[in-house]
Amino acid sequence: MQIILFQDLIALLHFRMKCLARFKNQKYDFITHQEFSMTKHFSFETNESRRHFMKLMAGVGAGLAFSGTLGTFAPKAFAADIKGKTIEAGIAYPLSTGFDPMTSSGASPYAANLHIFEGLVDLHPATREPYLALAGKEPEQVDETTWRITLREGATFHDGAPVTTEDVVYSFNRIMDPANKSLFVMFIDFIESVKAVDDKVVEFKLKYPFALFANRLTCVKIVPKHVIDKVGQSAFDAHPVGSGPFKFVSAVKDDKIVFEAYEPYNGKYPAQVEKMSWLLLSDAAARVTAQESKRTQAMESVPYLDISRLKNKKQQVQSVQSFGLLFLMFNCEKAPFNNPKVRQALHYGLNTDKLVDIVFDGNAEAATSYLQTTHPDYIKASTQYPYDPEKAAALLKEAGVTELKFELLATDHDWVKESAPLILESWNKIPGVKVTLQHLQSGALYSNNVDPGVYEVAIAPGDPSVFGNDLDLLLSWWYRGDVWPKRRFRWSNTPEFAKVTELLNAAVRAKDHAEAKKSWEEAINIIAAEVPLYPIVHRKLPSAWDDSSLEGYQPLATTGLSFLGVGRK
Repeated sequence: MQIILFQDLIALLHFRMKCLARFKNQKYDFITHQEFSMTKHFSFETNESRRHFMKLMAGVGAGLAFSGTLGTFAPKAFAADIKGKTIEAGIAYPLSTGFDPMTSSGASPYAANLHIFEGLVDLHPATREPYLALAGKEPEQVDETTWRITLREGATFHDGAPVTTEDVVYSFNRIMDPANKSLFVMFIDFIESVKAVDDKVVEFKLKYPFALFANRLTCVKIVPKHVIDKVGQSAFDAHPVGSGPFKFVSAVKDDKIVFEAYEPYNGKYPAQVEKMSWLLLSDAAARVTAQESKRTQAMESVPYLDISRLKNKKQQVQSVQSFGLLFLMFNCEKAPFNNPKVRQALHYGLNTDKLVDIVFDGNAEAATSYLQTTHPDYIKASTQYPYDPEKAAALLKEAGVTELKFELLATDHDWVKESAPLILESWNKIPGVKVTLQHLQSGALYSNNVDPGVYEVAIAPGDPSVFGNDLDLLLSWWYRGDVWPKRRFRWSNTPEFAKVTELLNAAVRAKDHAEAKKSWEEAINIIAAEVPLYPIVHRKLPSAWDDSSLEGYQPLATTGLSFLGVGRK
């Protein structure tokens, strides 16, 4: 998974001042976006306090979480002048998964789905501002654990069928069904049930009060029940049908994804071009050449050493610090990697400063925590991994390992391919350590090696911040549920995992943000010491675009590109 942008600091400060001015006399001053975004459940000792808090959440909370963006809007009309206009884009990542939003986690299909599907509420990929998508008005809070949402009038799927409350219930239930093993169930595990009140209103019952209810709706895209019932999940995965501004036309692995405008779309971001073609150019040189020649109007993942080259060609290039990781992952059930000292040794044996300097040309930071330093809830981990080959050798000796031979599996993303040789160079300098390397496409790495458990050590990119930037969400992606802890890095049977789970559960039920952060800090420190899956670096994400050809384009701090509201000049 690759996947996002951070809150604009100026806007945040402005909003904080507004909130302070409005609520300076209130007893419970939960006023920052970060505080709301990091706290799911606040418990109070008195009913009066609870009532005060729920009023705050119902009124201010919605405004804080959504920064005033969820009001009604007048969508732009589908413009006749888009006829004949196209956008071509250079995409860095192959089609490693299908498009069904219940299961799709690949970078390219996920980015495509931002144009094909809608949630009840969506986050703009660039600004990260939430807006009403299939919801026709702001979610209505009935009581502490009950919410109702009214659908947007006139919304239809790409086959012309109306979007119904039955489709909404179905979309949530299929993700919540354990049999479907959805990667996204961990993001909505606070939902007890979903039901249709009538043909326009859907009711959500929560397990406990959850301040970010409306924000988390963005994690679930609404799919047409009648289509999946007719063609089956596999066919739908290959040929998705959504309600977004663009219809899926075709996709060919290692070639391109083709979209066309959906004219009846009546939401906030109608298509501004008739067609889009996303060229799947895993080869970095091919992407740069396509952008230089203006075959493409935008490209993601500009090679760091090519930034100046593109700028000299009058291309706009922007590199933004992200949460995005290059992570090191171990099969914690395989000896000797079941010993945390061995895992620590390999982290100490990494010359990350050299990696940042040579591979990223300074466009990354060595990990000092699970979070990047720019995150509003950054916590410096109690265990740090500066380059120390002597300590690495000593830890291996303590673990009783005199000879360590293994194969490192790595994805074939261009910057990962550039990183891997330097990682091997560092490790092979440790006495008794001999490492070989195999690059695999992301899909093959997971399906043929990681998921069956036939690997020892792997490096790969990842970025769940595409779904949101709150710390619970970011931690939940890798450290909740079965997908990663049980089936991938195989750490779920340890007492440390049990403790992390306990701490994450305590954080979402904390009475305030400070208390929640204490639990998160303890969880992060356990993860940093145990390193079953842990970042090596947090990188900056450079993208390029031709502003003489595109109108309204904004770069993302995540993999993928967004053309919502973007047109051709």
